[in-house]
Amino acid sequence: MTSSMIAKRYALALFQIAKEHNLLDEMEEELRVVKEVFTYSSDLKAVLQSPKLEPSEKKTILTTAFASMNQYVVNTLLLLIDRHREGELVSVADEFIELANEERGIAEAEVYTTRPLTEDERKAFSSIFAAKVGKKALRIENIVDTDLLGGVRLRIGNRIYDGSLRGKLDRLERKLLG
Repeated sequence: MTSSMIAKRYALALFQIAKEHNLLDEMEEELRVVKEVFTYSSDLKAVLQSPKLEPSEKKTILTTAFASMNQYVVNTLLLLIDRHREGELVSVADEFIELANEERGIAEAEVYTTRPLTEDERKAFSSIFAAKVGKKALRIENIVDTDLLGGVRLRIGNRIYDGSLRGKLDRLERKLLG
């Protein structure tokens, strides 16, 4: 069984529990925190993947680190430790977030701009591009990219909408050389 299939199974089980108990928003936010912690804390990831530590020690670390979180989320993390699936923690969080977004009709989007977007600009991007991808709204992560020169580049899943000056120059160059 591939790693993504394993993560999907755990995420789906947790998602069903979240829906049953009306905890979808809370658990999604907590899993975003878990994902961020494991993405940006290579020390914690290394400790949990160390074969030198007993599973009980790893579980104590997780229980302490995420003590304020919902018990269902913590229990899922502990279950992953029990099953020696420490490497799946971020993937389970990603899969859960994807399920929650699908439930709400939301898509994750990365918007690359030369400056931070205003709230009105975020709403405009959300309403225009959500309709293009068949969603109700977009959850926008604004990434300031000084290499753009001007304009905007938007990524939703595997779709890229490139209205940046850099993209236009690259297309023009390909056209002239081709």
